[in-house]
Amino acid sequence: MRPYVSAWWLPGAHAQTIAGRLLREKDGSFLRRERIDTPDGDFLDLDFTSRATPGNPVVLVLHGLEGSSRRGYALQTYRELDTRGIGAVGLNFRSCSGEPNRLARSYHSGETGDLAFVLDWLTRRLPGSPIAVIGFSLGGNVLLKWLGERRDEARARVVACAAVSVPFDLAECERALDSTTMGRFYVRRFLKTLIAKVDAKAHIIGDTIDLARVRAAASFRAFDDAATAPLHGFASADEYYALSSSAGFLAHVRVPVLVIHAEDDPFMPGERAPLDAIRLNRAFEPVVTRRGGHVGFIAGSPWAAQYWAEREAAEYLAGRLHAVLDTGNCPA
Repeated sequence: MRPYVSAWWLPGAHAQTIAGRLLREKDGSFLRRERIDTPDGDFLDLDFTSRATPGNPVVLVLHGLEGSSRRGYALQTYRELDTRGIGAVGLNFRSCSGEPNRLARSYHSGETGDLAFVLDWLTRRLPGSPIAVIGFSLGGNVLLKWLGERRDEARARVVACAAVSVPFDLAECERALDSTTMGRFYVRRFLKTLIAKVDAKAHIIGDTIDLARVRAAASFRAFDDAATAPLHGFASADEYYALSSSAGFLAHVRVPVLVIHAEDDPFMPGERAPLDAIRLNRAFEPVVTRRGGHVGFIAGSPWAAQYWAEREAAEYLAGRLHAVLDTGNCPA
């Protein structure tokens, strides 16, 4: 891999994190959206690039918390893949496509059922297409947890994966964010939309949760204890964090995975991340940089910014996918 050289004009983790959100292009007009119904009566919206056709290699893209398949990092990933002849499909988690989902439940960091469902659906929809997956932040946690849960089944389903800026340990992530002023700033931004989504479905949720507690939440732990846990079958935020963190599943991953993480990630600082566990599993190819922030990894100049993580992840996945096509050994 080409080494990461942090942009000199974005000093510090927070500059990288915020600039990553603001500077990436936001035009997703080239995507085609398709809605599929889930077995439990809900729906998922998928965004397709023009190369996502039967027989052509394809990458499924998983976004982060309160993101969507049209966030800047996803759009940049589609472009990088397209230049390498690879199609892409963006999965919008429930409630994240711009329209509320039908059920009281939503999505969360450990929800792998929808990922498994979409991969099965794509296998039928795109026969002969080798599939890879990339997850950013929360999407990366979902991906790694699914890989560890499904083990050999996952190896038969996907060729390779990439995970960028993963919050491997949700409890440690919550503590890291709650311990700094900037961390609490990020949390407030997320909570604004998370609480609004719960409010919008108050007529569906009924007395399942205490809406007053949800509206008063000022931390991830308070929100997850009041909303995420009861809506998704967990006894508490602590149980949700323990059962949904990908850190507990890393040893069981069997699919080749490129892991990109920055030591200065304000959501999951290097000293809190299970990097030793990742290095012990030969399925992983860890790339840990000193700088980069959270889904930042911006290089280049102010007038020609470069998005290193998307480029390197696309190069890695394209190499694996084209190799499978060359050998004709495509997973079922």
